[in-house]
Amino acid sequence: MRFLKFLLLFITFNVSAQQGGMWIPSLLEGMNETEMTNLGSKLTAKDIYDVNNSSLKDAIGHFNGGCTSEVISDKGLILTNHHCGFGQIQSHSSLENDYLKDGFWAMTLDEELPNEGLYIEFIVRIEDVTDQVLAGISDNMTEKEKQSLIDKNSNAYQKTVAKEPWQDTKIKSFYNGNQYFLFVTERFEDIRLVGAPPTSIGKFGSDTDNWVFPRHTGDFSMFRIYADENNRPAKYSKNNKPYKPKHFLPVSLDGVEEGDFTMVFGFPGRTNEYLPAVAIQHITEEYNPTNIAIREAALKVIDAKMKESDAVRIKYASKQARIANAWKKWIGENLGIEKSDAVAKRRAFETTFTKALKEKNLEDKYGHILSDFDKLYKDFAPINIKRRNFIEVFLVTNELMQMTLRAYQMEQAIDANPAAFETAKAGLVARLKGIHKNYDVSVDRGVFKNVMPFYTNNVDASIYDKTAFTNLDTALKLLEGDVKDVLKKLNKDAAYQYAKPLIETFYNSIDKEYQEKNEPITALQTKYMTALMEALPNERYFPDANSTLRVTYGQVRGYSPRDAVYYNPVSYLDGVVEKYVPGDYEFDVPEKLLQLYKDKDYGQYADSNGKVPVCFLGTNHTTGGNSGSPAIDAHGNLVGLNFDRVWEGTMSDMYYDPEICRNIMVDLRYVLFIVDKYAGATHLIDEMKLVHPKKQ
Repeated sequence: MRFLKFLLLFITFNVSAQQGGMWIPSLLEGMNETEMTNLGSKLTAKDIYDVNNSSLKDAIGHFNGGCTSEVISDKGLILTNHHCGFGQIQSHSSLENDYLKDGFWAMTLDEELPNEGLYIEFIVRIEDVTDQVLAGISDNMTEKEKQSLIDKNSNAYQKTVAKEPWQDTKIKSFYNGNQYFLFVTERFEDIRLVGAPPTSIGKFGSDTDNWVFPRHTGDFSMFRIYADENNRPAKYSKNNKPYKPKHFLPVSLDGVEEGDFTMVFGFPGRTNEYLPAVAIQHITEEYNPTNIAIREAALKVIDAKMKESDAVRIKYASKQARIANAWKKWIGENLGIEKSDAVAKRRAFETTFTKALKEKNLEDKYGHILSDFDKLYKDFAPINIKRRNFIEVFLVTNELMQMTLRAYQMEQAIDANPAAFETAKAGLVARLKGIHKNYDVSVDRGVFKNVMPFYTNNVDASIYDKTAFTNLDTALKLLEGDVKDVLKKLNKDAAYQYAKPLIETFYNSIDKEYQEKNEPITALQTKYMTALMEALPNERYFPDANSTLRVTYGQVRGYSPRDAVYYNPVSYLDGVVEKYVPGDYEFDVPEKLLQLYKDKDYGQYADSNGKVPVCFLGTNHTTGGNSGSPAIDAHGNLVGLNFDRVWEGTMSDMYYDPEICRNIMVDLRYVLFIVDKYAGATHLIDEMKLVHPKKQ
C-alpha cells in the first residue's frame, strides 16, 4: 500500500489547462498551482492553505457536517445556501412568523436566532499520516484484520497529536484506503440565524428548476458564529461575542465573465470516480431506477398536500426538498452517463489498463481484477437494490415505518443489554418528538400507500387507524412503565406488528448478505486503485470526495446540453420576471422584488449592461457537500456561492466530462442586491469588505 504514496511524488501531468478534480489544499504546490495559474489564477498555494499564516482555508467552514459555509466579515458573519440553512429557517417558522414564506432579517445582534445542535467546523491543519496508520498492515491479512489494525493505529496516533484543548482530530482515508490524512479541527456551536430571503427567492424555481440551467435562484442564507471571551468555541450563551476570524473573504463587485478563473473551496461529500464500468452500469440501469420510482411515488402525495395547506407546507418543506433533491439528481445522473457514453468510455479505459498490465508484466498481480468485478457485481446487484429499497421506504420516505424501525432498534438494544433501557428509551423519545414536530398523518398514510408496494405485497394501511405511533401523546405512553411493560405494549401495537417481521428480515438476512457481498468489492476497489496507479502512472488521479476540505478550480463557461442549444454562462433578474407565475409555489415573485425590477432600482449591483446577474456556470468539479461553498476569483475574493450542478452533469460523481459538467453558483451581486435593496439590511453590507479587483 505504501507504493502509492511513493508513486505520487513522480506522477507528471499535462498542465496546460486541466479542469476537474477535488484536490487536497495542503498539497497544491507544484502541479496544481501551475494549472491554476494557466487558468488565470493570481493566487499562490500558500494564499490558499498555510498553517502558520492566515489563508483562504481559515474562512471555509463545514456547515453542520453536510454543507459548506464561508466567513464574510470580521464579525463572524457566515454565508451558506438557503437550502443548507433550510432546517433552521423552518424550525423558527410558524403560521404566525412564516420565515419560509416571508424571509427573516435580524436588524441587530440581539435579534439573531440561536440554533440548537447547529455547528460550523474549521480545519486548523492537515497532515499525511499514511505510514503511521498502515504500520503492520500486510497482504496476508483479511479485510477485517486490516481494518481493525488501521482503526487501532489511527486511535493511538490521534492521542499523540499536539493540539489545543478545544480542538479535535480525525483521520480520513484517501485513494480507497491507500493513503491517510489527519485533520485538526475547531468546532463552533453557537451559530445564530442572521438572515434568509423568502422561499420565493431562496428556492425560486423549486423542483422544476432544480439541477437545470438557466437558473434564477437566490439560494443563500446568513448566520453568525459566536465565541467565548477568548474567541474560542463555546456552547450558546448570551455572554458570547461575534467570532473574530483568522480570515474572511472580501466580496467582489466586479462579478464574472466567460473565461474568468473560479475556485470552489469546500467539503464535497462523496464521489466514486474510479468505479469499473460494470459498477456504473449497475448503478444507472438497475440501482437508480428503483429508488427514483419510490421517491417519485412519495413526492406525488407530499407535493399535492403541500399545495392544499400552508400548515402542511411548513411541516414538510424540508422533507420534500430532501426527498426531491436526490430523486431528480439520480434522473440527471442517468441522463449524463448515457449522453457522455461513460460506460463505453470506461470500458475503453479498462482495455488500456489491461494492455498496460501486459506491457509491465503485471498480469499475474492484477490481471484478475476486472473479471472479478464482473462476477462480484452480478452477485451483488440484487441485494444492493433490495437493501436500498428498504432504506428508501423505512428511513427516507415513510415516517410511520421510520418510527417502527427506531422502536425495533430500541428493543434490540434492550435485549442486548437490559441495563441500557433508560438510555435506549430516551433516544427513541427524542426521535419520536423530532418526527412529530413536523408530522401529518394524512400525508404519511398517503405516502405509505404509494411506496410500500415497491417493497412488499403486504400493504395494510389500516394500521394507521390502530397504531399509537401516529400521535405523539399515545406514542410516548407506549414507553411508560418498566422494561417488560414497554416491550409488551410495543409488541401489541398494530404498526409495530406489521413492520417488525420486515425489519427483522432486513437485519437478519438482507443487510448481512449485503455486507458479505460488499466486503470483497470494497477490498478489490482498493487493489484496483493501487493497480491503476502502478500500471498507468501518467494518468490524472485525484482522491474521491469524502467530506474533507478540497479545492476544485475551473473557469466560467456556458455549455451545450443538446443539439442546437447553448446556454450562456450568466442568468439575470430579467429571467426571474420572465418565469414569474402569480401565486405559483415554484415561480411566484415577491411584489417588492417586482417593483425594484420595474424601477430599475439596482444600486451598485448591476453589471456593465445595467442588469442584475443572478447565477452563473463554471467548470468546477463539485458534488453534494459543496453546497454553500464560495466561488473565489483569481485574487481570492468572493464572487459566487455554489449551490447546484446542471442536470446532465450530476454524473460527475462517477465520471467527470468537461464538455457537459457545470456547477451553478449564485452571483454575489444578487446576494448583495437582495440583502441591501430588497431586505434593507444595509448593516450587513456595511460589515463586508466590498472590492473592485478588475478596476485596480
